[in-house]
Amino acid sequence: MRYQISGKQIDIGTSLQSHVQDGLGLVMEKYAQRPTDVIVVFSRVAHTFVCEATAHLSTGLTAQAKGSASEIYAAFDSCSEKLEKQLRRYKRRLKDHHRERAEPVEFGGASSYIVAAAAEEDEDAEPATRQPFIIAEMETRIPSLSAGEAVMQMELAEAAVLVFRNERHGGVNVVYRREDGNIGWIDPVHAD
Repeated sequence: MRYQISGKQIDIGTSLQSHVQDGLGLVMEKYAQRPTDVIVVFSRVAHTFVCEATAHLSTGLTAQAKGSASEIYAAFDSCSEKLEKQLRRYKRRLKDHHRERAEPVEFGGASSYIVAAAAEEDEDAEPATRQPFIIAEMETRIPSLSAGEAVMQMELAEAAVLVFRNERHGGVNVVYRREDGNIGWIDPVHAD
């Protein structure tokens, strides 16, 4: 397993690096049989240290956690506990589904755009153009998953929305967290 441990404008000593490797090594060994790599980034916001960890699993899924505390080791411990909780839930769900993924998740490419928010001018005024103003364009990866795996990935990433390619029929689907706390699933292929 590869570790990438870095700090944003913070010097990370060898003691902290070995503490991170030992702590995450135990978590990964217990809950994720074949992790590929872990990225840990430390930063500082005012008097608080922040630790963000991203674990890439061999199945193609990603687990992310963030912790903060007044001391850097405590920030890592908080982050590690959250990551362990996510991986424990992931492993439990895999056992509940009684399904092992034979091959890693496939990813397809897509364009991702960030559109500028509308300016708060006169609400009655008609905009000069109806075209959105794109302020950023980048590549994004769309995984091929089952609907259950997509919900699991969305919860692991603590995201509000996940776009995925349904591996059953190849169509693009969306799962999202509704305001009532339930999960919504948009499947345009079966919208007939």
